[in-house]
Amino acid sequence: MERKKLVGLVEKVRIIGKNGSVEALALLDTGASKSSVDYSIAAQAGLVPVTKVVRVKSKAEKSDFVRRAVVSGKIELAGIVKETEFTITDRSRMSFPVLVGRDVLAENFIIDPSLKRKQHENAQS
Repeated sequence: MERKKLVGLVEKVRIIGKNGSVEALALLDTGASKSSVDYSIAAQAGLVPVTKVVRVKSKAEKSDFVRRAVVSGKIELAGIVKETEFTITDRSRMSFPVLVGRDVLAENFIIDPSLKRKQHENAQS
């Protein structure tokens, strides 16, 4: 069994699509079932085509549920590359353009909320 990687609540990730990759800071959220990415990052990385539309519970929207397009791609977090689906949305008013949910975190990562990103990067060196 492979050891799980220790990560903080905010980590640098690489979103990988048909056009290449885009680095961004991401909020790791065990309360989110799916990962989400901002429209601009999805476009830059080439996360296409839209594979389906899902109904998502959203605290950021006025209504309880919203419909979001889903795209396939890859994400690299702490040296682990994982294929996943992302919902795409306008995250420009949010602190982080990428939200990493349980779909990515479940099998490979342990989140330590006290771990700051800089401390994590120094510990990996």
